[in-house]
Amino acid sequence: MNKTTKIHNFKDLLVWQRSMDMVTTVYRMTKSFPKDELYGLTSQIRRSAVSIPSNIAEGFGRSTKTE
Repeated sequence: MNKTTKIHNFKDLLVWQRSMDMVTTVYRMTKSFPKDELYGLTSQIRRSAVSIPSNIAEGFGRSTKTE
């Protein structure tokens, strides 16, 4: 994106786009983790990765700059 590009929603943010790429990578990498870690380490890593784009989207939707 250049400086003149308008941002209409959080999906226009480069940081959100890159974080979604990271989520895809994390899911692909954790797919090969041992099955006995599915509800432990695998779940924790995936949830933390998903929280990044989720928090960006939530923050974008705030009504004031101070929030």
